Order: sequence, then C-alpha cells, then structure tokens
Amino acid sequence: MMHNSSWLGKWVAGKRSRWVTLLVWIALAALLNVLLPAVGDQEDNGAANLSASKPSVQAEAVSEREFPSGADIPALFVWHRESGLTDEDLQAIRKLTEELSAEPAPYQTTVVPLYQMPLQALKAQLSEDGSTLVSPILFEKSADSDRLGEGIDRIKDEIKALVGADPFEAAVDSGELSARVSGPVGISIDATGLFHNADFALMAATVLLVLVLLLLIYRSPILAFIPLIAVGFAYLTVSPLLGWMASEGWITVDSQAISIMTVLLFGAGTDYCLFLIARFRQLLKTEPDKRAALKASISDASGAIAMSGMTVVLALFALLLAEYGAYQRFAVPFGIAILIMGIASLTLVPALLAIIGRASFWPFVPRTREQAAERVARLGKGKSKSAVAAEKPARNRVGSLVVRRPWTIVLVCLIGLGLLAGAATQIKFTYDLLSSFPEDMESREGFALIGEKFTPGELAPAQVIVDSQGKDVSGLADALKSLDFVSAVGEPQIGRENGNIVMIEVQFAMNPYSLEAMGHIPELREAAEAALASAGAASAADSVWIGGQTAEQYDNKAAGERDMRVIIPVVIGLITLLLLLYLRSIVATVYLVLTVILSYFSALGLGWLVLHHLMGAEAIQGAIPLYAFVFLVALGEDYNIFMISSIWQKRKTMPLKQAIKEGVLETSSVITSAGLILAGTFAVLGTLPIQVLVQFGTVTAIGVLLDTFVVRPFLVPAITTLLGRRAFWPGRYEPVAESMRAER
Repeated sequence: MMHNSSWLGKWVAGKRSRWVTLLVWIALAALLNVLLPAVGDQEDNGAANLSASKPSVQAEAVSEREFPSGADIPALFVWHRESGLTDEDLQAIRKLTEELSAEPAPYQTTVVPLYQMPLQALKAQLSEDGSTLVSPILFEKSADSDRLGEGIDRIKDEIKALVGADPFEAAVDSGELSARVSGPVGISIDATGLFHNADFALMAATVLLVLVLLLLIYRSPILAFIPLIAVGFAYLTVSPLLGWMASEGWITVDSQAISIMTVLLFGAGTDYCLFLIARFRQLLKTEPDKRAALKASISDASGAIAMSGMTVVLALFALLLAEYGAYQRFAVPFGIAILIMGIASLTLVPALLAIIGRASFWPFVPRTREQAAERVARLGKGKSKSAVAAEKPARNRVGSLVVRRPWTIVLVCLIGLGLLAGAATQIKFTYDLLSSFPEDMESREGFALIGEKFTPGELAPAQVIVDSQGKDVSGLADALKSLDFVSAVGEPQIGRENGNIVMIEVQFAMNPYSLEAMGHIPELREAAEAALASAGAASAADSVWIGGQTAEQYDNKAAGERDMRVIIPVVIGLITLLLLLYLRSIVATVYLVLTVILSYFSALGLGWLVLHHLMGAEAIQGAIPLYAFVFLVALGEDYNIFMISSIWQKRKTMPLKQAIKEGVLETSSVITSAGLILAGTFAVLGTLPIQVLVQFGTVTAIGVLLDTFVVRPFLVPAITTLLGRRAFWPGRYEPVAESMRAER
C-alpha cells in the first residue's frame, strides 16, 4: 500500500541538493516565461462548443453558404426614452445608419438603412408606447469578442457625437435618451468583459484569502508564505506551458478556464503542501534532526499526496471524453496544473523546509522534549509555563466519539446527508447565458427592454431551413405561424447557390434562451418536416435544419447531458481503480467512493437550497452538476486518502480502534485547515459578477466543507470502526498480537 520514497527524501533534504532543487525551479520558471508565450495571450473566448455533426452547426453551415447575410451576427441597439422617443432622437438614429452605411465600423457587414425610411414609417417600428426602438447592426461571424468590441466602441463614439451626450451611461428610467447594445454581439462582449475584469481581482482575492487563513491557522508568517511560493512557481511553470501548447494548436484555452485554474492551483495546491508540512511538524516534536524529520515526513506523506494528486489529474483528464467544448477545454489546463503542483509539493516545498528548518514555524517552533527543556533552561523560569502549555496533548473528542458510538454517527450522517441529497431532486436548470449576467449589465438591460416593449423572441430568432426538392413549400410559413409558441414568422428567403433551399426566420413568444424555448426546437423540426412531407418531398427528415441561438443552446444541453452520462461513470471507475491499487482493499474502496458520491449529492442539494432560498436564484446553470462532480469527487477523495493512510499506517503498531482514534486526531488539524482553505478559495468565485461562477463556487465550497467536517472526521472512520478487520478485505489484516482478543 505504501510507497518507498526514501530516495526522494534523501535528495530533497540533502545539504546541497535542497539548493539545487530550489535553483532548478527558479531556472525552470524563468526560462519558460522568457521562451514561451503566457497562457493569457493565447485565450480564445470564441471557440466553438459543438462539433460539426450537431444539427445547429449543420444549419449554420447551410446558412453561411446559402444566405451569407443571414450568417452574420447582430448587435441590437435598443434606444429608449421613458416619455417617448422624439423626432430629434429618431433623426440622430437615421443619421447614424447613414454614416455606418458610408463608412462601416470595424468588422461591420450590414446596417439596416433607416435613413432611407421616411420618419413616419420609422415611427411605425417603435414600441406600442413609442418609447423604444430596436435597430440591428450586423457583424462578421468570424470576429471574436475583442474585435466585436472594437467595432461597437467605434459606433458608440459616433453616437455620442451625434446626440451630444452618452446615452449608454443614462439610466433606462432617467427620462433621458438611453441606448443599450444587446443581441448575440452585446452578450458576447459582456461575457468576455466579465472574465477579463475578473482575472486580476480573482487572483488577488485568492492570494489574500489563502495568506490570511494560513496566518490565522498556523500563526507563522514564514510558514504562511511557503505554500504560496510553491503555488506561485507552479503557476509560473504552468502558464507558459499551456500558452505554448495553445500557440501550437494542441489545446484551446479561454478566460473561464484560466480563472478557475487559478483557484484550483491555490486551493488544491495549498492542500498538498499542508499534508507534508503537517507531518513534518509532528515529527519535529520527536526527532531532533530536522533533516531526518523531513526525510521521514516525505516518506510518510508522499504516497498520500501522489495518490491524491493522481485522482484529481485523472478525473480532470476524463473531461477529454466530453463532446461539449467548454468541458474539453478544462481538461488539459486543469490536469497539467494539478500535476505540476503535485510535483512542486513533493520537491520545492521540502527543499524550502530543508533550507529554513524549524524556523519555518516561528514563533511557535516545534521541538523535542529535550530541546524544549534546554530552551526553558536558557530562557529562565519565567518562560517555562508557556513552553509546557504548548506541549499539552491535544484532546481527541471526535476520535473517541467515533469509536464509542459508530452506529449513531453513521445513522445521523446518512440521514442528514440523505435529506440534503434529496433536495437535489428539486433543482431547476437553465441554459440562459443572460441570467448569468448582473442585472445592470448592458446586454441584459437591453434584453429586458426588448422583452417588455416588444417580444423577447426578437433577441435571437430561430432559422428554419428546408430543402424543398423542387416542391411547393408555400404552406411552411402557415404551418409555423400556427404554432402557439411562435410570435412572428418572416418572409421566406431563397438560397443563393441552391434555389431549392428556403429559410424562414421564426420569433419565439418567450425568452429564446429559456429552457421553455429550447424545448420547442423538436416541435419546430416536426412542423417543418410535416410541411415538407405534405408537399410531397422525399426523406423530409434529412432536408430540415434548425439554426439560431436557441437551437444551439438545445444542442449544448443535449451534449452536456450526454457528457454527464459518459464522464461520471468514467471518473468513478478511475478513482475506484486507483484506490484499489493503493489500498488493496475492495471493501474500503467501495465505502470511500460511496461516501464521496453521497457527499456530492448532498452538496448539490444544500447548494440549491442556499442559491435558491438565500441568494434568489430561480435556476442554476446546466453545467454546474458535472463541473461540481469532477471537482468534489476527486478533491473529496483526497481527504479520505490522507486520513485512511494514517489509519492504515497506525494499525500496524496498535489496535485498530486505537489506530482510528489516533488517525482522526493526527489528520484532523491539517484536513480542517486544508478544507477551510480549499472551500475559501472556491467561495472567492462567489464574489465575481458571473452567476455561473458564483453557483459553481458556492456548490463546490459547500461540498468541500461537508467532506471536511462530516464525511472525513465522522462518517468514514465510523464505517471503518463498524467493519473492523473486514475493512481490509481481501488484503491481509495483521493485528498487534497482544490486542487480538480486544479487536474481537
């Protein structure tokens, strides 16, 4: 079960090699950052999430070929004055379209020529109360959000010059002329801007939180910086490696992945460092030679750290099996980050500890009894009481309770966690990107105006494209109009290259990004197929394409559900296999995996209760369950591995119940510290103005806390106590000879 890593301890703790190890990390970080591009420079926030085989992607390809102008993406400029748009307002809007027609903004393709429309005809386009007008401007579909932002900024400057004020700063209900950019272009720009603005704040908040928690927990300024130094070097190594891989086209990275990777490095990375530091601190109290203590701590902790890291790395690489692009883009950055962090915690951290020695824990330096006595003698009697008080044995109430009342603890934990898990069945999901934005975000305010003054379906109409095969499909428009979820149907358009291709734009009578609208995509397809069949077209099913944002979201949902069905069993299987190899116990592996799965569903249920009832979320993003599963199951198993490793080691020299008590005590402080830090780093995501990250951070932080304060200290050791020797099956259990009768 345990791995002989004495060679690693000898190398890292050596008088010369400790400095060599530190210099290697410094040189590696410096060279990689000089020679390779930073990952932040290689971000691609416009990467596709769906493969070419998905129906909405196929529809987009047909649209681009047959209806080039229809393939462009619209920016919807929403103009509003509470008392009603004036003639001066409308003249300025007309003038804007004239200027953009003569001199287009960067990446602009088309603008509706409102300047050619008589003023009275333009007024007919206003909302019923005359307060709002929507004017679309189309942009190249290939342009990413940064380029789209460049074009929109140019248009905004022209608008400010035309109206003599900044309508984008005016409040919607101010009575002044206000303008908002919504539609796919506005949403794309806002989404990217949120992540760009969040990167530095997230990094600063995470570093500050970890530093403060380490200072509060260990009360040592030197020790607090050791994990941060290790995480910093890991980040400096990971960033250029990922940047190089992205520049070569091997991987794709986006802002969201980089943001969460930063949190993961600080949270999980600090945990691995603390696992080693805690063991080193324990051994310094019995071993006078700091190098011998460090070697022993590496030997004792390296197996658990390596195993913990591998569970997370393999779980993250399982995301490569995903169809949905956002999941795939997480796999390599996260997996490599944890792998390098694991290496740093087993090499760089021991090297720093070897260099600094006992002073790492100043001012509360761990010493042997003899060293403490010598220090008291040197300092005088006035210091003796504090020194003696520091050596008092820690209370072990939890460990004692676990071995005395295992049935009670198991039943209470299962009932409590089971009730929380039951709440997960009440979760409502959404795939509406706009709901992730702050309410005062420009694109969301514009969308709210469209929904209030017109119909929200105008924001993103669906495209129904059919191959008429030479048949008369004039009944298609009527068939689509008859659907009760459709508010408007456009005029049929004929394909540029193939005259049999017909496209009709359809506006939904509800939010086109909502789950309700997505659910109508199959009905749209069925209606189009039925119209084709009634016209006499053959193989109607192969001649219909549904495009647009709603159809894309529908395919995103289908891909995400497929990925959950595939990835969750794979992650469970990989972790189960690793635990079997490490523990050589089928029984222990089964209950360790099951407890973490139960903890995951409990976190999901409690997370929903918090998000819904306390934070007012009507639904959570559909990607949250899979993200949370991969992180919680892999990271939660880390704590189980570390604690069970301690029990497995101690049972060789003491009765099993005593080993469980001692194992709970030995690991309680470090796992509690690690859990608080990991939960805290994920909770930092809750400070961001991006609801998908707020929800992910909340659920994951709750899951980590459940693992830290319920599963690890109570449920797992209580189950181990109840199973006794059977917990080791089929591995051999060799109890201490003098305690065999007591164990029975």
